[in-house]
Amino acid sequence: MDLSRLKELIQLMDRNQLAELEVESEGFKVRLRKKGDTVREIMSMPAGIPVAGLGPSPAVGAPGEPQAAAIPEENLIRAPMVGTFYLSPSPESEPFVEIGDSVEEGKTLCIIEAMKVMNEVKAERSGTIEGILVENSDTVEYGTPLFRIS
Repeated sequence: MDLSRLKELIQLMDRNQLAELEVESEGFKVRLRKKGDTVREIMSMPAGIPVAGLGPSPAVGAPGEPQAAAIPEENLIRAPMVGTFYLSPSPESEPFVEIGDSVEEGKTLCIIEAMKVMNEVKAERSGTIEGILVENSDTVEYGTPLFRIS
């Protein structure tokens, strides 16, 4: 891989605001990573903003439990992006939150990994975690309900 190709990859990272890029070509494997923190803080969109392709909030319960009456939108924390949902910062770490935990606004609830970047999802308000609505390491779509909070 020549120097001009490497420069193109660096420009690609800058244009697309990527923190890390890995490319394999012609027998060469290159991984580029920007210095600094690779964890970004992501906040969910406020309730009430319509999302294309998503209708009204479905009734949501804990995994494996029958669906109940519709949960008020302000009691749901939704995925702010597409990615892989993680309850803890690493496989051997304790989860950020568990059912029954009291949380303050701004507390990290989970991480969503997107393109090898770990994005923290924080509580939009104080309350108690009543339900974790997806399984650890599940792929989530934008708008997927993640937590039920009272």
